[in-house]
Amino acid sequence: SARVHPGESNASWIVHGLIGFLLSGGPEAQVLRDRFIWQIVPMLNPDGVVCGNYRCGLCGVDLNRQWRRPSEALHGTVYMLKRLVARAKRKLGLCLYIDL
Repeated sequence: SARVHPGESNASWIVHGLIGFLLSGGPEAQVLRDRFIWQIVPMLNPDGVVCGNYRCGLCGVDLNRQWRRPSEALHGTVYMLKRLVARAKRKLGLCLYIDL
C-alpha cells in the first residue's frame, strides 16, 4: 500500500514503477507473477490527497496512527486493508506486506 500520507507523492511513483515492472515482459517479472499473488493498493488515502491534506484523511487524524484499532466509519481504508491483509494471511499464506 502507498500514500497513507497524502504529501508523500514519491510513494505514488514507486508504486507506478512496481506495477509497470510487474506487467512488463521481463523474465524476472514473469517469475514474480508466476510465484506470487500481488494485491496492490496504490493510494490508501485518496480523500486526503484530493483535499490537499499533508498527513491526515478527511476525519482529521493521521491514518498511519490508526492501525491498532481503526474505525470502519472514520478510517475505512485502513480498516478494510487490515481485513484484506488478515484474510490473505489466513487463506493465501501471506509472505510479505509493504507499506511505502
